[in-house]
Amino acid sequence: MGAVANGMALHGGIIPYTATFLIFYDYMRPPVRLAALMGLRVIYIFSHDSIGVGEDGPTHQPIEQLMGLRAVPNLVTIRPADATETIEAWKIALERRHGPTALIFTRQNLPVLDRVTLASASGVQHGGYILWEADTPPDVIIIGTGSEVHIALEAGKMLQEKDIAARVISLPSWELFDAQPEEYRNTVLPPDIRARISIEAGASLGWERYVGLDGIAIGLSRFGASAPGNVIYEKLNLTAQHVVDEVIKLTQRRKT
Repeated sequence: MGAVANGMALHGGIIPYTATFLIFYDYMRPPVRLAALMGLRVIYIFSHDSIGVGEDGPTHQPIEQLMGLRAVPNLVTIRPADATETIEAWKIALERRHGPTALIFTRQNLPVLDRVTLASASGVQHGGYILWEADTPPDVIIIGTGSEVHIALEAGKMLQEKDIAARVISLPSWELFDAQPEEYRNTVLPPDIRARISIEAGASLGWERYVGLDGIAIGLSRFGASAPGNVIYEKLNLTAQHVVDEVIKLTQRRKT
């Protein structure tokens, strides 16, 4: 499938795409790597992107695959948080001419974020943006991608009730964000705010580049389980309450 798409890209005249579950990226590595190496304009769509797959169990629940995609040079990986971010992700994928793009989608339904009260989804074009923040200068930054952005947002609003000011960042694409000018990146992630937490339903390896040595990366260091997606999220501590608890620990630790 991937090899055919690469061949179509070489022929020209169309923008080829392929689609499969994210877990099956393991079988797609050679064509994806070749497309990146050759600068081919191919779009790879990967769905069922986390333990949210549910009852299919750990054999079908990707853990390390997302980080594997991010490790490929000249490949842009985008994991949107809702339908509006997905529209922006497609724009990016269609406009890229000198390399492949991987779009990462969930199996579970996600609510559409209210862009009247939250930042515009056009921030996806920068790879990461401030989705929401409290009325006062932030004490902590919470970073999420994909379905976990909703958890980060819920946690941020819960912290506001505890008089802890949070900034919630949606970071759908590491590659696009890292390509932004330093001034923009520092506006989103100010260097002086070192209390940071990330949450993503996958391997946490690599998140230290954004949360720093003082921050916490909430993720998975184990394979999943066979259960409804919401149950697995709860059991493996991918919840807003767990984020809140970790923020409180982090802020208390920094005060001592």
